[in-house]
Amino acid sequence: MYDYDLLVVGSANADLVIRVERRPAAGETVLGSDLVVHPGGKGANQAVAAARLGARTALLARVGDDGHGRLLLQSQRAAGVDPAGVLVGGAPTGVALITVDPSGDNSIVVSPGANARLAPEDVRAASGLLQASRVVSAQLEIPLETVVEVVRSLPSGTRFVLNPSPPRPLPAEVLAACDPLIVNEHEARVIAGGELDGSPEDWAAALLALGPRSVVVTLGAEGALVATGEAMTRIKSVKVDAVDTTGAGDAFTAALAWRLGAGSSLPDAAAYAARVGAAAVTRPGAQESFPTAEEVESL
Repeated sequence: MYDYDLLVVGSANADLVIRVERRPAAGETVLGSDLVVHPGGKGANQAVAAARLGARTALLARVGDDGHGRLLLQSQRAAGVDPAGVLVGGAPTGVALITVDPSGDNSIVVSPGANARLAPEDVRAASGLLQASRVVSAQLEIPLETVVEVVRSLPSGTRFVLNPSPPRPLPAEVLAACDPLIVNEHEARVIAGGELDGSPEDWAAALLALGPRSVVVTLGAEGALVATGEAMTRIKSVKVDAVDTTGAGDAFTAALAWRLGAGSSLPDAAAYAARVGAAAVTRPGAQESFPTAEEVESL
């Protein structure tokens, strides 16, 4: 019996958000709105998104002993995430500087802070959390060697989901553990090591050849593509009026990982995740925008 449906190993940031009429070009200054601080970070976002949907969720992350760290811990507890794996200290809490334009698109610069201090020994010390979790999800806002240690520490029968963001080339042992590897077009190109020609199906085939057990390519308004060694399936998007896309990919990944652990097929899990991601873009912010299961069903 697993204590957790999902363990998220990843980053926790304070999101410093400014809305702008347009994002600045190189060397240009533009005026924006008042600064708003939201709890964020890909790891913390995924944990909150899953817990809001009803998943028993834990987070392994590191924050600073500061106001931003306390904001993040409060957000995790309020969503129902078990923060027992959240370590405090070592550096200031990570910060993401985010500009959002009227269409809802964003540009983000991340200062990792304490996230860069989440180390392989922290993963080894949290072996009890890994043993108690049905699915483990990770991203790349923490050191790559820490993600490698997660893969090496996975208990037999525990499923591993990776969104390689921000993208970088991945070791073969990490790729081989991914079930699925979740990428957008930009991430797919980096992971594949260069240009990708042809259709999303061609991209997925190129990624599968690198060793992951399955691949999900997110395609924005075009939905997503699910690929295994046996089949490729297109997942339709849900049409909504986007307000802010910040955190939508994290909500998608969390929902997909949770539904896989609950026994859904990969295409069914991706279809559910697409509805969750769509709901998330209809409200501003990251964690504040994540829907409950009831809100997803209403789409």
